[in-house]
Amino acid sequence: MSLTLPVDTRNAMPAAPLMVEAQLMFTERSNDKPYAYVGTPPEGMPETRGDYRPHSVHIENARPIAARLQLDVEGLAVARHVSAVGDFWDEAQTLALGHPETARLVQHVTGASRVVVFDHTRRQRTDGALDRVAGLPRQPAPRLHVDQTHWSGPKRVREIMGGQAEALLARRAAIINVWRPIAYPARDWPLVVGDARTFAPDDLIATDLIFPHRRGETYGVAFDPAQRWLYIPDLAPDEALLIKCWDSDPSVARFAPHSGFADPTTPTGTPLRQSIEFRTMAFFD
Repeated sequence: MSLTLPVDTRNAMPAAPLMVEAQLMFTERSNDKPYAYVGTPPEGMPETRGDYRPHSVHIENARPIAARLQLDVEGLAVARHVSAVGDFWDEAQTLALGHPETARLVQHVTGASRVVVFDHTRRQRTDGALDRVAGLPRQPAPRLHVDQTHWSGPKRVREIMGGQAEALLARRAAIINVWRPIAYPARDWPLVVGDARTFAPDDLIATDLIFPHRRGETYGVAFDPAQRWLYIPDLAPDEALLIKCWDSDPSVARFAPHSGFADPTTPTGTPLRQSIEFRTMAFFD
């Protein structure tokens, strides 16, 4: 594994503009709490509840400031990271090599004393394909969200860490996603991330995520023109984007909304996005 900061990038594609205008999908404020079933809902229950609306926003090319982005300030960071995994579609390699190297990467960037990788998801965009089809890769997330909430962050630590959880939660803990492209740069449907400092508490809308055997909670995002949106065009296979999904420390960035988006400046013929995200828990002394 090779780690260096700050980030430098190289790609042969046309340079991305300093700003793009694109549509992002936001959650509408409502008196009814949104929900989504992952799997078949009970008979008579709709699969989802919630109203969603696209808004056109300006998204800043953060390449020029990538080396200055910080997880505890904006809620995101970029790191050069050459993976030992030869093929992220190989589950054995991803588990044996990808999980431990990702834990070391998060420790390196955050200074955490312990990092646990508890999950990963591969995505491969296919025009017209549905998400969450058994046996097929996930599609890019089309709606702005945060993976955890004030309530579900500690709950997820308890679910994963069991009897160790209370001692770990007595100190600082955070949930951090590590997102990276597979095989080639992610010019198609890149990831947009919101600057955590620009979101008011009521911009984040708690949404139930109901699995067959457990219930989680994520945040949807309500639109406000004061929000700042960033992306790293052409994120390369030897780079990783780190995203803050929850932090127990209220003095730092705690929640960074994010989503895939259709970049209207993507050149015709660009390979469709392939990516993997690792979900990690970072614990601090």
